[in-house]
Amino acid sequence: MRNRFTSSYIDGPIGSTMLRTACSMLAGTLAISGYNIADTWFVSSLGTDQLAAMGFTFPVIMLIGCVYRGLCVGVMTPTAHSLGGGRRPEAARLVTSGLMLMMLASLAIGTAGALTIEPTFRLCGAGSNVMTYIVQYMLIWYFGSFTGTLGMAGNDLLIAAGDSFTASMLMLFGLGLNVLLDPLFIFGWCGFPVMGIAGAALATVISQAVCGIVALRLLYSRHRLIASPRIPRDTLGKAWKTIIRFAVPATLGMLLMPIGSAVITRIVASFGDAAVAATAAASRLEVVAFIFPMALGIALMPMVAQNYGARRFDRINQCRRFAMRFAGGFLLTMAVIYFFAAPYVVGWFSKDPEVQRIMILYLRIVSFGFAAVEIHRFSGFFFTGCGRPAAAAFLNALRVVVFLVPFSLLALWAGSLVLVFWARLAADLLAGGIACYAARRMTRNLPEEPFGKPQETPAEFQAEAVNESAEL
Repeated sequence: MRNRFTSSYIDGPIGSTMLRTACSMLAGTLAISGYNIADTWFVSSLGTDQLAAMGFTFPVIMLIGCVYRGLCVGVMTPTAHSLGGGRRPEAARLVTSGLMLMMLASLAIGTAGALTIEPTFRLCGAGSNVMTYIVQYMLIWYFGSFTGTLGMAGNDLLIAAGDSFTASMLMLFGLGLNVLLDPLFIFGWCGFPVMGIAGAALATVISQAVCGIVALRLLYSRHRLIASPRIPRDTLGKAWKTIIRFAVPATLGMLLMPIGSAVITRIVASFGDAAVAATAAASRLEVVAFIFPMALGIALMPMVAQNYGARRFDRINQCRRFAMRFAGGFLLTMAVIYFFAAPYVVGWFSKDPEVQRIMILYLRIVSFGFAAVEIHRFSGFFFTGCGRPAAAAFLNALRVVVFLVPFSLLALWAGSLVLVFWARLAADLLAGGIACYAARRMTRNLPEEPFGKPQETPAEFQAEAVNESAEL
């Protein structure tokens, strides 16, 4: 049985549905990065040591976030398959089982992380002057990380159910609540106790908890995607096996990104502090070009997965053509803008002439690979949405391990920073081209009956609807 949210993915016009969803997700996409910006801005008022402590926490939080995001993909994709196929009770059992698994994983990771804060961050290079602040922040973050997991999963599942606007507004509301709570807890406004850096962690945990509870309530009342937690053991085991099948490749693929970035940063550091500062600033500016394509991509995978579950392979191919053409046209336009605007915008980030010179080189070279980067990312979504998560992970490994790191090492061996930027461009173009070809070939050769059973008749659909109503 499908509702009005699901039917927009299955029956609505491809282009307008994707663009409408992207526009509705734009605010949420901006809010994702807003949490860190808000916390960093408030904590910077406490002092240099507290700000440095925040800097040390980001890589660890990002790596753990990759695990949680992978679990979200593991729940969202098979859920979208079931929704697309009209099997809502099955989707509800998957969601409930997935939330139980994510709770257990977050509690295990939180406990292990809290017990190993000092050795972990000493390995990261944190000194005794900032360790106290790191412990204050991470203790709250670790034990409250399950709230972030629930919020992340709730938003992803709302998007999978076709309710992207609500998910985006929840993300924006969470950011607003976080900004409101930060000064109350950090500085002790309005009679609250002064908590310092620990207050930033508590504000994040509370805002994520509120959003998670609202999202789960909507999944239960509006979308009927929360089932009874009394799930038979064999059914729970099968659901977890399905979720892990998608979650593990997704997690590995996501972990490759920060690892690859760390290797490239180490290579760039060989050319001096100015090179590190310039590439770091330019990479922040680079993100601006991807804001709208990222919003488009957020709903792309559940849309593909729902159509895969509905056996609408014609629509999957239409989605692929529209998404690839949009990414190519939009980001090639952004590349031209960056090429000509680079000399005028670098002054916003640094007054150092050497830093400005390197930033201009970076933006004028790397930007012409933006389209290939997004096409590569979209291709992974098509493989995951069509039940091939290992292929998506392989594409990520191809870009980082086979192309980006070896090409950058060759540039280092040649002793040229400019060649490092050309190496990035070459890696992006090669990986994007291969991924686009692979996704095109895969979607055009999808099997007619991916689930190994004939198309259900209207009578079978009616019987399933009666059974679903009785169960709900």
